[in-house]
Formats: sequence, C-alpha cells, structure tokens
Amino acid sequence: MNVTTIGIIGGGQLGRMLAMAAARLNVRTIILEPQSDCPAAQLASEQIVAQYDDPSALEALSRACDVVTYEFENVPVSAAEHLQATVPVYPPPKALEVAQDRLTEKRFLNDCGIATADFRAVDSQQDLDLALADFGGRGVLKTGRFGYDGKGQRVFRSSADMPTGVFHAMGGVPLILESLVPFEREISIIAARARDGTVLAYDPAENVHRNGILHTSVVPATVSESTAAAAQDAAKRLLDALGYVGVIGIEFFVMADGGLIANEIAPRVHNTGHWTEAACVVSQFEQHIRAVTGLPLGDPCRHSDCRMTNLIGDEIEDVASWLQRPDVLVHLYGKAEARPGRKMGHVTELTGPKTPSNG
Repeated sequence: MNVTTIGIIGGGQLGRMLAMAAARLNVRTIILEPQSDCPAAQLASEQIVAQYDDPSALEALSRACDVVTYEFENVPVSAAEHLQATVPVYPPPKALEVAQDRLTEKRFLNDCGIATADFRAVDSQQDLDLALADFGGRGVLKTGRFGYDGKGQRVFRSSADMPTGVFHAMGGVPLILESLVPFEREISIIAARARDGTVLAYDPAENVHRNGILHTSVVPATVSESTAAAAQDAAKRLLDALGYVGVIGIEFFVMADGGLIANEIAPRVHNTGHWTEAACVVSQFEQHIRAVTGLPLGDPCRHSDCRMTNLIGDEIEDVASWLQRPDVLVHLYGKAEARPGRKMGHVTELTGPKTPSNG
C-alpha cells in the first residue's frame, strides 16, 4: 500500500466519517475547509483552513498528499483540475462537472442509457411558461446548480399553479423543469469503482424524505430482485462512463411496474449509505478509502436488515433514549449547535438477520 496521506476537500460530517475510516487503515487525512471548527477537523490528522479554491492552499494540499478526494459535490471544478495536474484526484473532476449541473447530469444519464424524468432547460419566464404547458402545468422546478436537501425547488401540481414572475423569484439563474414522476417509492444505490475498474454495489435502500431532507433509509428495499439488479447495472454503466474511482450515490424513483427513473447522482459517499457502517463489515466510507488508495474493494454484502434514521435539528435531544436501545448504532457529528434542518447525527437499528428483497 503506497498511499499514506489522503487530502479531503470539505470538512462536514462525511469528511469526518471518511477520516475515521482512513485512520483504521493507517491512512492520514488532511482536510481543506475554511471553517476551523468543522466536524472533520476533530478527527483528521491535519486541517488547512482556507477556501476550497485558494491557490496556496491547493498547492500545500497537493504537496502533502498522495491522493485527493472530496466529501461534497460543489467543490469548484477548477480547483479539482488544478490539483489533478500534480496529484491524483478521485473521483475525477469530470464527475463533479456532471453532478454540479442538473441539465448536464440528466443528459449524461440519458447518454448512458439510464432513464430520467422528462426535462426542459429554463432560462427565462417564457421558457418556464412553455415548459409547464408541455407538462400540463405540472412539474418540479429546480435551480440548475447548488441545490440540495430540497433547497432551490418549487413544485407545480396543476395548471392552477401556473406562475408569474417565478423565474426572477428564484434568482434569475438557469433552471430546469422536470416532469412529475408517478413513482411508488424511492431507492438509492451506493456503488464503488476501484482503480482497476472493478465495480461493487451495496443492496438498494428504500428512502423516505421529510421536507426535502432524508428521514429514513431501510434495507432491504421493497423491490424485486430484477429491479435491484437494474439499479446496480445502471450504476456500473455510469461509473464506467465517468472513468470513476471511489463511492457514488444514485437515487432512483421506482415505478409501479418496477422500472427505474434516475433522480440524481452524488459523486461521493452518501447519506443513504450510512446504514452500511452498522449492517456491513465494510462500510461505504471504508470502501471509498480503499478505492481511492488502490486497495482491493471490500465485500458489500450486508449481514443484517436495518433502518437508518437521521437526527435533524432538535432530534439530537433523543440520543439518550436511542442509547438505551439494543442493536442500535448511534453516530453523532460533533456539531455544537442544533438548527432546524441541520443533520446532527444518525442512528441505525439492526432489525434482524439478512432477508431477501421485499419486492
């Protein structure tokens, strides 16, 4: 094993969990993050306190690290490309470029043969009016860039919702209108691709969101074996097309006939994969460290069924009761202040030995 130090751009809870996994494999981590008291800094070997695109900070990171990765998808592509000139960057900057723009993302998925909701680019109020007319007054309007956890979105459910001035109300930035999808449930796949092209995927999780934020992920998902296999196949096609290295999260809508519509991708470890640290021998976090350092990927098979629940805002106050329950892994993120909508931690309940898909 040649890699001894990994640079991680971003200091949130995902960076924190990556640092934990790296430490178990004797790999040092250096965090690049402007917030000095970030969650990841509490566990990493070192932190560079600077903006993500600060030239001197990027130079320092590249000199100190054998490989660089990132824990969120809004890392400036230019920063990743700058680093790539002197140090390997995984996942590749191309994955950031695709994931950061919803229009680019949808087109790339379609080019890989992966179905998405119908969509229209919206660059003016007139574009929006025409797109809504195409979709019968129904659709989900999203900012093209920098949206997460339901932010930067507006839903139209009938022609009565036909807006005036919405384009400017959403900032006058490039938008995308997606058709409403009559799905039965939401699932996600966490998959990893190694440097040698090996691809392994975890079992799909069934996800429930509240107010646009993930609430629970349950495994096994209520899907057929063929639907689960289709999700894993889609992940492999996408990873191969990107020349990807590392872990990715892909969210899907499941239709009544078991067909899949891809919703979005996240080129990083993902909230819907947190269950893997309790129900698998090798978690998504260790899997990512293995992939980017060139180690063999671990077996993604789960040993237990489980339910992961996010602790949002004041739900952190429920920790004492969770700690009293058997077969529950509690994971807190080291954040000092609980705010509405802020992810403070998560818990994973082991609900029994592994069972087949519920579909």
